Amino acid sequence: MTDGTIQTYALTLNKFLDHAAKWHADAEVVTGRDGNVVERVGYAGLRARSLKVSAALAARGVGQGDRVATLAWNTQAHVEAWYGIMGMGAVCHTLNPRLTADRLAAMLDQSQARILICSADLSGLAREIVDLTRAPDRVMVIDGAPPDWSADRPDLTVETLKEAMNAAGGEAVWGAFEETAPSGLCFTSGTTGQPKGVTYTHRGSYLHTLRQLQAEVMGIRMTDSVLVAVPMFHANAWGLPFAAPAVGAKLILPGRYLDGASLARLIRSEGATMAVGVPTVWLGLVDHLDEVGGHVPTLKRIMVGGAPMAPALMNRIESRLGVTIQTTWGMTELSPLGTSAPPDEPHRDPASAGRPSIGIDLLLTDAEGVPLAEQRGEEGHLKVRGSSVVERYFGQNDNALDGEGWFDTGDLARIDDSGNLYITGRSKDLIKSGGEWINPSEIETLVSALPEIAQAAVIGRQDPKWGERPVLIVETQGNAEISDEDVLASVRGHVASWCVPDAVIRIDSMPLGPTGKIDKIDLRARYAGESPTDARSPQSRAAS
Repeated sequence: MTDGTIQTYALTLNKFLDHAAKWHADAEVVTGRDGNVVERVGYAGLRARSLKVSAALAARGVGQGDRVATLAWNTQAHVEAWYGIMGMGAVCHTLNPRLTADRLAAMLDQSQARILICSADLSGLAREIVDLTRAPDRVMVIDGAPPDWSADRPDLTVETLKEAMNAAGGEAVWGAFEETAPSGLCFTSGTTGQPKGVTYTHRGSYLHTLRQLQAEVMGIRMTDSVLVAVPMFHANAWGLPFAAPAVGAKLILPGRYLDGASLARLIRSEGATMAVGVPTVWLGLVDHLDEVGGHVPTLKRIMVGGAPMAPALMNRIESRLGVTIQTTWGMTELSPLGTSAPPDEPHRDPASAGRPSIGIDLLLTDAEGVPLAEQRGEEGHLKVRGSSVVERYFGQNDNALDGEGWFDTGDLARIDDSGNLYITGRSKDLIKSGGEWINPSEIETLVSALPEIAQAAVIGRQDPKWGERPVLIVETQGNAEISDEDVLASVRGHVASWCVPDAVIRIDSMPLGPTGKIDKIDLRARYAGESPTDARSPQSRAAS
C-alpha cells in the first residue's frame, strides 16, 4: 500500500479566464467610451481572442519570459493583451501614460521589451518613447488605427494587434510553465523616489486573487457588476481583471474616461454594483450628480485606495450615492493589496486602512528594524511579508527583504486593538497625490539649479480633493528677483505636468536641522495645511 497524494495543479493566471470561459461563458466584459458602451464580449469570446493574441505574439518571436510592454487604457483589447501575454508565459510590462516619455523610455531600456502594444490615442506618446529607446522594434496598436511612421522610422514595424490576431495561425498553448514564472512587470517610485520594477509571478497574483475574493475583503460574487476605474497600468488594476472572471462577475471598463458624467452613464446602463478606484474619481461622480441631479441606484459599494480619504468626503459620497465605502492600503510591491476594511464593518473609521487577510502579515519596528515590544497602539515603521510581496526588484541582485523576510514599506503606522491599520506618515519624503507618487528631490534639484535660488524644498500640502499637492518653498539669493512663473518654468517639461507644484512660497531663511539639512518637519508644520483644490491635479489629466 502506498500513501495517497494530491495532484499538482499549477497556479497560473490563465486558469481564471479558462474557468470563466467554461462556467460563465456569457458573463460580459464591457468597454465604455465617454460613458457609452462601444464593445461587449462574453468570457468565452474573450478567451478565444486572447489565445489569438498569444498566437500572434508567438509568430513574432515572443517566447516564455520575454517582456511585452503595454501603454493602454482599461479596455477589452487591453485585457485580451494581458491574458494573451501572460497565458503564453511572457511578461506583461505595463507602462503608465501619465509619466513623461523619458521616464517611460528608461523603464523600457531596463525591461528590453521588443514589442510595445499601445492605444491608438496614445500613439503620439508611444512615438516619443520609441525615439528615446531602441528596445521595441515593433508597435502593435489597439483601439484604433495605427499611425504611419514609415517615412522616418523604417526600422520600426507598426501594425494593429487586431490584424495580427486575424492572420495568426496555429493554436497557442497556455500554462506550460511553472507557477513561479514571472507574469507581469510594473515600475513604481516605491519608497525611495527612484523607479523600481516589481516582477509579479503567476503564483503570487493567483494567491493575491484568492485573498481578494474573501468575504471580509472584496467579496465579489457572480451577480456583481464591477466598474474598474483604477487603471490597468497601476499595480495590476488592483487585481480586478483576475478577480472578476474568477467568479464570473461582469467587468466594466471605462477606457480613459473617468469624468463624473461618463461614469454615471456607465454605472446606470450596466447596473454596476461595485466600483473600485481612487477617492478623487468618486468625488467627480458626486459633483456631477449634484450638478445635474439623478442617482446611481444599483451601486452598493465603492472600494478606495491609492490616497487617503477625508472623513467629510467619505460621508458626502456615502450619503449622496447611498453606498458603503471600503478603505484599503497597499503598494505595488504587495501586488498590491495589503489591508482592507470589511464591506459591512460597523462604526467604520475613515482613517483606518482596515485589516490584513490571510496570506499577508504586518510588523511594526523601531528605526533600526527591531520589532516593537507592543504591536498595538504604538507607532512604528511598517513591514510586511506574504505570498504576494516583492522579494527583490527587477534587475537587482540585492534582496529587498530583511533577514526575517520582512519588506520595509517606508510607511509609519500604528495598529489598534482590533487589528486595524492606520498609516500615520512616511519615513521618506515622497508625496502621494491622487494615488500617484511625486518625488520632491527631482523638483528641488531643478529649481536649485537656478542662479537666483539659494535653497528649495518641496513638501506635500493637504488637499481636500487629491489628499496632497506639492508646494515649492524657496529662499532667493540675496536681492535676486525671479517670478513664480520663471521658477516653475524650470520644472515644466522635465517632470509630468501633475508633478508641477501648485504654489511657490518665498521665505527669508530656510530652516535647517542639526546636521545642516533643510528641516522639512518645520516646513510641514508651517505650510502643510489645507489648501484650495488646483485644476492642474492628477485626476484632471486622467480624464483628459
